Amino acid sequence: MTGNSVPMSAQDRATFERDGFVVVPGVLDADEIATARAAMERARRWAAASGELGPDGSLHQLSAVSSCPDLAFLLDHPRVFGHVWSVLGWNVHVYHSHVDIHPPIRAPRPDWWHWHQDGGRQNRELETDPRPRMSVKVAYWLSDVSVTGRGNLTLIPGSHLVNWLPGPPRRDVPWPAPTGAIQVTANPGDAVFFDRRIWHARSDNHSDITRMAVFFGYTYRWVAVRDDVADLPYRPEWADRSPVQRQLLGGSGDGTGDDLWGHYPQKSPLYTELAGRGLLDAANPPLMP
Repeated sequence: MTGNSVPMSAQDRATFERDGFVVVPGVLDADEIATARAAMERARRWAAASGELGPDGSLHQLSAVSSCPDLAFLLDHPRVFGHVWSVLGWNVHVYHSHVDIHPPIRAPRPDWWHWHQDGGRQNRELETDPRPRMSVKVAYWLSDVSVTGRGNLTLIPGSHLVNWLPGPPRRDVPWPAPTGAIQVTANPGDAVFFDRRIWHARSDNHSDITRMAVFFGYTYRWVAVRDDVADLPYRPEWADRSPVQRQLLGGSGDGTGDDLWGHYPQKSPLYTELAGRGLLDAANPPLMP
């Protein structure tokens, strides 16, 4: 599916650089939404049978494709994947992904400060201001969050350029929402493409529908994969995956570190595909001609 992706538009790029996120409407059609929802429902039933659902019946499952192989088509969906390689270039993979299912909340929750930037230790150990982007994320919405109060992604537009956010001394201390925070609204099938540095949180679902979304985080291949992949150049279950999808799942070509560091771009499936279509960005040149 990657071959149909196109660079992000100038308007989307301007919005993304200014706000740190952009909503991409109508990425998934009705059949794709049904396929993804069915895959996640199977994962929920398995988690329920094995006692791995949250106390409220929720599921937050890492390694989206390993957990739900039928979600592999989302790795490089042509209607949004161009946003990824337009920003990060061709030497990328999925380092972190998760499926999220959150039923309606029936009782008040204890106070807990959920606001964060993605990247974990990066936000303590990278010293620049603002910190480097490092990764981007795509959230595919499979439930209707076209109004607020349905577990919408909550964020502060423009906060991707701010290293610190005023907050409570402990996460369990009651604290007002940050200034400028909004709940992002989206229809089923829409995607939200966002900079990992944007300050964001999941809001509570007070509606009568179940919140369902899939998240894929993309970074450079020299950043370690967090998801569940083998440290081998190939896995048997990848037989039906395209070369670009294998790259995104952590495939390392011949297994050497040079492949992951992009020293030989012609061995990167996404590079060769973009080169063949004349879509390489001059801002991401190879280290060696």
